[in-house]
Amino acid sequence: MAEIKLGAEYAKELESEVASTRKCLERISEKLFDYKPHEKSMALGYLSVLVSEIPRWIAVSLRDGEIDFVTFSHPDIKNTAELVKYFDDNVAAAKKELNAVTNEQLNATFSLKNNGQLLYSSSMKDNVSSCINHMVHHRGQLTVYMRLNDIAVPSIYGPSADDKSF
Repeated sequence: MAEIKLGAEYAKELESEVASTRKCLERISEKLFDYKPHEKSMALGYLSVLVSEIPRWIAVSLRDGEIDFVTFSHPDIKNTAELVKYFDDNVAAAKKELNAVTNEQLNATFSLKNNGQLLYSSSMKDNVSSCINHMVHHRGQLTVYMRLNDIAVPSIYGPSADDKSF
């Protein structure tokens, strides 16, 4: 029996979340990027970029073994088209790295740093799983912002009040 390639399985899991995440991002107008439902909430534009960026975390962590907040760059997304392209590019990079990684490499250590200071470490495998979960979590947050702005929420795991297709 052939060994299960965990990276390829993670790539499938990520891909299962891509279509619905992309549908959400496509509906976010740059006119609403500054919207915040509460003073303590992040702005819709920032949240949208975060959701779009999380697959990049996977690619960078697998390639470099770490992410350092000081050296990790963020784009200046100006419109919806750029947002969706950023997401698509990051998903492609994540899937490329996931499909190339070995099970042994997934047991290596991932480190999250701030200016070289270690903040957190885990196995690469746990980090990939956490990133996918993190994206799903923030996509859920994004759908709340969408609802508050009368933006149709797409079907994600089943029909929504706006999209009965499934």
